[in-house]
This record gives sequence, C-alpha cells and structure tokens, in this order.
Amino acid sequence: MRSVITLLTDFGVLDTYVGQVKGAIATVNPDAQVVDLTHGIAPQDVRAGAFALECAVTPFSPQAVHLAVVDPGVGTSRAGIAVRSAAGTFVGPDNGLLSVALPARARPDGHGPARVAVPQGVSGVRLAEPRWWRTPLSATFHGRDIFAPVAAHLAAGVALPEFGPPLESLLAFPAFRAYAGDDGALHTTVVAIDRFGNVITGCRAGQTGPRLTVTCNGYHITGLQTAYGDAAGLIAVVSSCGYIELALPGGSAAAAIGARVGDIVMVRPLDGE
Repeated sequence: MRSVITLLTDFGVLDTYVGQVKGAIATVNPDAQVVDLTHGIAPQDVRAGAFALECAVTPFSPQAVHLAVVDPGVGTSRAGIAVRSAAGTFVGPDNGLLSVALPARARPDGHGPARVAVPQGVSGVRLAEPRWWRTPLSATFHGRDIFAPVAAHLAAGVALPEFGPPLESLLAFPAFRAYAGDDGALHTTVVAIDRFGNVITGCRAGQTGPRLTVTCNGYHITGLQTAYGDAAGLIAVVSSCGYIELALPGGSAAAAIGARVGDIVMVRPLDGE
C-alpha cells in the first residue's frame, strides 16, 4: 500500500512554493501519495492552521504523515519537530501548529499557545540530524529543505528516533472547545469561516444538546438544524468536523452578520439540556 503524506500550508497557489515542497518529497519518496489539504491558510496564522489541521486529519489512517507549514519563525531558534500519536505522524515547526497530535487532556488551558509536556502515548523528536535534510539549506524555506524530506523519509519507513533527540515538550494551543461561564452559557469564539461563509464556532456539538440559542454579533439563532436545507434564513448546524456553525442557505452567514474570526460567541443551552 502506498504511503500517504498530506500537505497543509499558508503558501497559496500563485507561487511555486507548494510545487517545490512536492519536488523535495518526490526526490526522497517518489512512491508516496501526496494529498493537498489546503494551501489557503491566512499568511502566518498559526492558530487557523492548527484548527484546519485538526479538522482535516480524521479521514486519514493513523499511518499517514501530515506535513504542516505555517511558520512565521522560520530561520529563528524555533525548533522543527516530528510527533507521532494515535492521530498520525506530524512534521512541522514547534509553534502550536501540530497541536492535534496531542489528546485534549494534554493541551494547555487558557488561550495559548503554551508549552506542555509530551504525554504518555505520544512520541516526538526535535529535527536535529542534517543528514536527512536537503542541501544547501535555505534559512527561509525549511518547509522544502527540512520538513519535506523528513516527512518523505518517515513515510518510507525510517524510524522516528533517527531524526533527532527525544522531544520532551512542545507548544500547543488549548483544545478547541467552549468554556462554561458563570452566566450558564458556553463561551467561545469564531474559529474559522469557510469559503461558503459558514461561521464555525469553537463549541463542539457534544458540549450541548440540540435545544440551544447561539449568539454572535447581536444575532440570536435558536435550535440546531440537521442539514443546511432544513430551514430558511440564518441557522445553526453541526459542521462536518463536529463544531456548531452558523450558516445561511443560499448565502453567506459571515456576510449577513458581519462575523470575523475571533468574534465572541455564546451558546446557551435551553432548559432541560
């Protein structure tokens, strides 16, 4: 069976950066199947990249290697890391982007990112063995020269410890979820807006029942629909990645309510939930 390497970056598609990363992978492991998750993460938005990666990895086998590059600290003292867990193997910068490699219980509280210990059941290394890298090494393109060949070698079966010393801690964002407030509501934010204008909140569907009111930017949406076509106007529905989102069938919920990433959202369970 062919090995799988996924790619998630903020490189866009107007330049040749994505192609160069794929070239570096193909040079090492031409038999790997490379799957593009997205290259549309907003430039340098590590948190958005971490959320997108968390939503995207669930369809893949735990044997997949996930290469993620949203790396405003490229060339600085920030480490490159590879982390293996039940969710898969992850390669990228140590800046919180690879948070999905950790179970929710091991991630920090607050708004993060924060450094946390590598928990039991997760293993990782700091990428410190240049023999696995491309040469010459560019200080501004570790995605091509370090992360891509490391991911390719991992997918080809090279053992994780070969790439560097054991990782004792890494930066991680708190688990994406809503937090209970003193007012009885669940408090969260808009964590993403997709190209359809759906407003994805940080409230997981399992945190509340279908009888609820979602409030964002002064708009109140009551009840949870099953599908986009179940009601007219602004609705709340469970997104494909398991979070409550606001949608406007046939239109853009984000445009209708003026939503932006980071806006405050409150989810209030109705009586009996």
